[in-house]
Amino acid sequence: MGARSRAILGVVTISVLLVLYFGFVGIRAMALLASGQAIPIVMGVAMLILPIIGVWALLREIMFGRQATRLADRLEQAGLMPDERVDVSPTGRPDREQADAAFPRYQAEAEADPGSWQAWMRLGIVYDACGDRKRARGAIRQAISLERNEIRR
Repeated sequence: MGARSRAILGVVTISVLLVLYFGFVGIRAMALLASGQAIPIVMGVAMLILPIIGVWALLREIMFGRQATRLADRLEQAGLMPDERVDVSPTGRPDREQADAAFPRYQAEAEADPGSWQAWMRLGIVYDACGDRKRARGAIRQAISLERNEIRR
């Protein structure tokens, strides 16, 4: 089973578990709402709002994953995937020196052509490979936004 298949299986598993959890919370919330007492009704309303926020967050993350995967596939088809490899220790942490050496090239590309979704996506992929998830997500979001704007033109 490839890395993508494992990731998809993980997303599906977590999503199913969250939907089941939201369902159970919803059932309990309805019981609290039916109690007729003020405090349980307030708790029931809160228990309905939290799953709604959870569903929204889950859908947002799934959409982000689909869009990021679609852009990564386009980079792969065009032969533009980053070619740097960062070794990972047995603990799963990237080699810091290799990670620091990988960033400048892709960061310079994104800065030189800030309107290129390809440059931002490549930077995001390198950030992710180096373990910097926050900056990876930011760069990939920028790539998604630029690509979306490119399609609208």
